[in-house]
Amino acid sequence: MKFTIEEIKSEHQKVKSGADFPMYIQAIKNKGVSHYTTYIKDGNTEYFDSESRSVHTGDKYDSLFISENLNLENFKIRLKLHQQGDTDYLTFCRDCAENGVQGWKMDLNKMTCIYFDKIGNDILTEQILSI
Repeated sequence: MKFTIEEIKSEHQKVKSGADFPMYIQAIKNKGVSHYTTYIKDGNTEYFDSESRSVHTGDKYDSLFISENLNLENFKIRLKLHQQGDTDYLTFCRDCAENGVQGWKMDLNKMTCIYFDKIGNDILTEQILSI
C-alpha cells in the first residue's frame, strides 16, 4: 500500500469546505487511492488502493441518525451549498443524515461520486471536478 491513513487525514485537514474538495481528491489520488466509501452515520471512511487493500479512519464524530425518508431534492440543494463553500464538513454530514443519505462512494479513476441511501440504492451520481 502506497498511502497511510495519517497521510489521508493530513490532506483532509486542508479541506475547509466543498470548494476545496477537488484539490483533496487530486492529492489522495496522487498518493495511490483508487476509491473510497464514506459512511455518514459515524464518518468512517475506507480508502482502497488499486489492489483493493484498504485502510479506514474509524469514527470521526458522534453517531448521526440517518432518516428513513430520502429527500433527494432537498439534499441536492444542501449539496450545492456545500460545494460552493457555504457549509463545513460536519454540517454537510448532518444534511446528508437528515435527508436520508447513508454515504457516498468515490471512484478516483472514473472521477465520480455516487451517493447512496439507507438501503444501499445509488441515488445520485456526480462527476468530480478536476483541478
